[in-house]
Amino acid sequence: MAGSGYNAAKTGLLLVDPYNDFLSEGGKVWPLVRAVAEEVHLLDNLRAVTRAVRAVGVRTFVVPHRRWESGDYAQWEFPNPTQQLIQTRRTFARGTWGGEWYPDFVPRDGDVVVQEHWAQSGFANTDLDFQLKQHGISHVVVAGLLANTCVESTGRFAMELGYHVTLVRDATAAYEPEMMHAAHDLNGPTFAHAILTTADLLGKLPPA
Repeated sequence: MAGSGYNAAKTGLLLVDPYNDFLSEGGKVWPLVRAVAEEVHLLDNLRAVTRAVRAVGVRTFVVPHRRWESGDYAQWEFPNPTQQLIQTRRTFARGTWGGEWYPDFVPRDGDVVVQEHWAQSGFANTDLDFQLKQHGISHVVVAGLLANTCVESTGRFAMELGYHVTLVRDATAAYEPEMMHAAHDLNGPTFAHAILTTADLLGKLPPA
């Protein structure tokens, strides 16, 4: 991306948890994020971001949450509150519609689908760092769900590993506006190198 230290060949879009359960009408979590998602035009912005980065050669890395399977967490000593809810709701259940990709964000040729993360960070116990390094990525743009959990944790972990981190404040959503405020105005500035709107990001992309 021109003008701000970005380079298309060294930049990766981290598309976090683009599942039907999060993004589709009828998804198990969609009712919880719908108000915020519609307020920020989440789906339109995610479409715009994914379309634009592909057009200029920025590689997309799909960063998926663990798809629930029977027995997950049952014998764990310390499942966190989110994992306990996943166990109850069977969120993103493997082999179900809710655990499939939202139609507009199905991985395409050239995309990298990394190993599923069990908690909130897309890096912990996955191959995300390895994949980014193998593709020569130094700058990551993080978008998807949820702003204050998986997006924030993945972005913060990326910073700890030495990546340049960009958050896209209207290409994500959370359960409450206060959570969005915390993610982008309170916590984000402590680790992200840039916090942009979709329009800002698209304006920094080099010509296709």
